Amino acid sequence: MKSNQGKRVLVAMSGGVDSSAAALLLRQQGYQCDGAMLKLIPSDDSRCCSADDAEDARAVAYRLGMKFYVFNEVAAFRRDVMDHFVAEYCAGRTPNPCIDCNRCLKFGALLDRAVTLGYDYIATGHYARVVWDQAAGRYRLLRGRDRRKDQSYVLYQLTQYQLSHLLLPVGDFDKPAIRESAREAGLVNADKSDSQDICFVPDGDYVSFLQAQGVTLTPGDFVDEAGRVLGRHRGLPCYTIGQGKGLGIAVGKHVYVLAKHEADNTVVLGDNDRLFRTELTANRVNWIAGPAPEGAFRCTAKTRYSQAETPALAEPLPDGRLHLTFDEPQRAVTAGQAVVLYDGEEVLGGGTIE
Repeated sequence: MKSNQGKRVLVAMSGGVDSSAAALLLRQQGYQCDGAMLKLIPSDDSRCCSADDAEDARAVAYRLGMKFYVFNEVAAFRRDVMDHFVAEYCAGRTPNPCIDCNRCLKFGALLDRAVTLGYDYIATGHYARVVWDQAAGRYRLLRGRDRRKDQSYVLYQLTQYQLSHLLLPVGDFDKPAIRESAREAGLVNADKSDSQDICFVPDGDYVSFLQAQGVTLTPGDFVDEAGRVLGRHRGLPCYTIGQGKGLGIAVGKHVYVLAKHEADNTVVLGDNDRLFRTELTANRVNWIAGPAPEGAFRCTAKTRYSQAETPALAEPLPDGRLHLTFDEPQRAVTAGQAVVLYDGEEVLGGGTIE
């Protein structure tokens, strides 16, 4: 504990129990902590950074004897997350806004503010771990010990610089232990429910959100793989790869969205077994160690947050992209989502699926 004394930490607080417990654990370890919330959405119609969330975070900070700041990042969130979300859907892809928020806001803008204000670290309530590898001379990002809550998938874009200024104290615990610690400390949000949906689409109706942002839905044709017209669709943003419900069409059997083609505004439908593929290419690739590995290598990988990893062969390409070949076919690999690579407990990096 002595080595932590005098080290200053700015804790990113959402008003939830995980980030509050992160502050609690760090205080118990001797760090000098203050709390900060990022104001991302101007209205209170969201499931993050609302007035109630801010009050919960402020109450925890007061309880723990910490200062509490609210930083206005509404413009940056609109530009880097919401506008990108809209553009990706309009281009026929399915983005992951939480990953964009982490990259641009939590580990971008917030870290910049913290360093400017003289803090040594920022901390979040993510279930993952950061360790220093003395032999390799670099930081490693590991899964959270609680596999059911592991959030390392959304952190694959972290850099060595960011890891050197990051503490993830809850990553060594499971959720029940975190809640119990919060209860014992008398934190007001110890039993607060977890947020699940996209924060700026609190009701989960992303199509209505897109329309509210000025997106015009252009109806087109549902077609089969041979190009035969099966019916009419509402607009490309209304569908995602693998979707089998809410299509509004009857063709005599259960069909799924296999592909979306912006060029001719068609949605391709077909059987479930046509959704499986063994290869993908990703761009915007980040390697946590820094430089890309030399040559192809074995790893495990997953293309969705809640998915189990699958053995694969990864091949870094000369243009900075990544080619991945899975040992077993994967269902509904979706453009715009992230593919994340692992070596055992360690996150190697990842990229955006093309």
